[in-house]
Amino acid sequence: MKNPFERAVLGRTGLEVGRLGVSASYGVPAAAVERAFEQGVNYLYWGSMRREQFGQALRNLASRRDQFVLVLQSYSPVGGLIRGSVERALRKLNLDRADVLLLGMWNRPVPPRILDACREAKARGLVRFLAVSTHKRRLVPEIARGSDFDVVHFRYNAAHPGAEQDIFPHLPAENRPGLVSFTTTSWGQLLKSRKIPRGERKPTGADCYRFALTQPDVNVCMSGPADAAQMDEALEALRRGPMTEDELAWMRRVGRAISGKGTLSRE
Repeated sequence: MKNPFERAVLGRTGLEVGRLGVSASYGVPAAAVERAFEQGVNYLYWGSMRREQFGQALRNLASRRDQFVLVLQSYSPVGGLIRGSVERALRKLNLDRADVLLLGMWNRPVPPRILDACREAKARGLVRFLAVSTHKRRLVPEIARGSDFDVVHFRYNAAHPGAEQDIFPHLPAENRPGLVSFTTTSWGQLLKSRKIPRGERKPTGADCYRFALTQPDVNVCMSGPADAAQMDEALEALRRGPMTEDELAWMRRVGRAISGKGTLSRE
């Protein structure tokens, strides 16, 4: 039977992606990124912290450019700075284009001046698709019904599963954007919190990624490994595949305890 964690189509972009993404921000070494790529991880996010080791991995993979999805991020509230940021990143990587330009972190509609700058970058061939990240879950279905963004990043984990009420049931049936989840470990709380009830097994990173990836509406779940061991643990999620109902129930119990809620947290 085919493992549903292997590949997905990133919404209306039509891009084929591995369901686990990897971020540059936390220090994962180049060799670990390249090893992950060989195991199907191709959503590569050189984001808010453009670490040199991650950049080296991208340069090393340049001959296979058509096999990975390069994501660049801008937090700029000034439209005039966006194009320059993208061009500098591409020069550093010795690449001529990014696949996705991600605007983060917008908890309100993105203003026209920013959208215009992004469209200019797209028209110049610097990027192919536009994305936005938000912590305001109820904004995601509104974004999904529009046409400005091809990909949306949002928070989803066992301690904050509100996307199950606020996002997934309200998505358009057709032509929806790609959906990418982040903060899968709830900033590490799911791995080390003292709030985990006595008698409950403490989740691993692989467990957290499996929880998010078992949700079929999530195309890609982001990982943020700091070293090679954490990258290997994230890859273990791909090998183990979807959670059983018993595993999901356990993760939800742990998540409720950490969030301090007697019922599922909607935060």
